[in-house]
Amino acid sequence: MSKKLLLSAKEIDIILNRLACQLIENHNDFSDTVLIGIQPRGTFLAKRLADMLINNYNISKVELGSLDITFFRDDFRRGDKPLAANATHIDFLVEDKNVVFIDDVLYTGRSIRAALTAIQSFGRPRHIELLTLIDRRFSRHLPIQPDYRGRQVDAINNEKVIVNWKENNGEDAVYLINK
Repeated sequence: MSKKLLLSAKEIDIILNRLACQLIENHNDFSDTVLIGIQPRGTFLAKRLADMLINNYNISKVELGSLDITFFRDDFRRGDKPLAANATHIDFLVEDKNVVFIDDVLYTGRSIRAALTAIQSFGRPRHIELLTLIDRRFSRHLPIQPDYRGRQVDAINNEKVIVNWKENNGEDAVYLINK
C-alpha cells in the first residue's frame, strides 16, 4: 500500500480561505444562508469554514448544522455489520433558505443524493448548493457536481482519498492511498 500526500496543512488552509471568499461572494452576510455539514466527515470542514467566516471575514452570524444521512442512503441495508448513525443537529429552519451542503470528498454522489432526501424532513430550501474539499471527478455514479470545490483529484477506483483533520486525526492533510 502506498500513500501520497495530496494537500499539506498550509495548502488546505489556502483552499479553505478561497472557499470562504467564494461563499461570501455568493451569500454576502449569510442572513438567508445556512451551512450543513454531512456527517460524519463533512462536519469538520463545515465547522472550520464557519469559524473562518466569523473570525477572519467578520460575518456576524453563520447558521451551522450537521446532517446524518445513514438511513437515507440507498446502500444502508447492504452491509454485513449494523450501521451506527451519527447525530443530526439542525436547530434552525431551512424553509426558504439557501442551504450549502458541505462534505470532505465527493466520490459517487450517493451521499449527496441521500442528503437531498434527508433535508426535506426539515423543510423546503429555496436553493441547495454543494461545497466539497475534494472532487473525485471520474468516479461519479449520479449526475451531481459541486458548486464549490477545493481540489479536483483524478483517482482510479482502487485508490482512496483520505482527508485528515486536526480535530479528529491530529493533522490537516489529504492523502491518496493505493491499496
